[in-house]
Amino acid sequence: MLIRKTAILFFAAILICIPQLVLAGDSAHPLKTGAEHGIQISPDLKKLLNQEMAAIQQGMMALIPALSAGNWEEAATIGQNIKASFIMKQKLTKAQKEELHRVLPAAFIEMDQAFHKSAGMLAHAAEKRNADVANFYFFKLNEACVSCHAKFATERFPGLVKQAGAEEDHH
Repeated sequence: MLIRKTAILFFAAILICIPQLVLAGDSAHPLKTGAEHGIQISPDLKKLLNQEMAAIQQGMMALIPALSAGNWEEAATIGQNIKASFIMKQKLTKAQKEELHRVLPAAFIEMDQAFHKSAGMLAHAAEKRNADVANFYFFKLNEACVSCHAKFATERFPGLVKQAGAEEDHH
């Protein structure tokens, strides 16, 4: 009886582990990183980018109670602050600006510009006290974060890596 239970557990473990090993070793769908997208930025720029991302995260988190409570002035201010943090417009040295233009892919720049445009639209909707539109643009901001992280920062956000063969869930 004990041998039978051990054998069943052994085979169950094999059935569970083999697919995981196959997926982990699938070279057709490697884990994407910034380096694989050709993005190599200097430590100074990486630090600035991380500071900007932290500020955006704080703003996004502060938007939740502001929008939920109808605190329109606060929501508008936060939206404007996020819009103004546009990385290409930061106080960068000339060399850093040249580095950004040289290393950032066009898709990253387009996503970043759309993100900051949505922040401005959220601010405008909050100024108009339009909850539906402000919430829509909050969704757009969050969706942009997820999309960008899934494309350019999977090493930092491995939970956003799509599994090989996984179908997208459409609701």
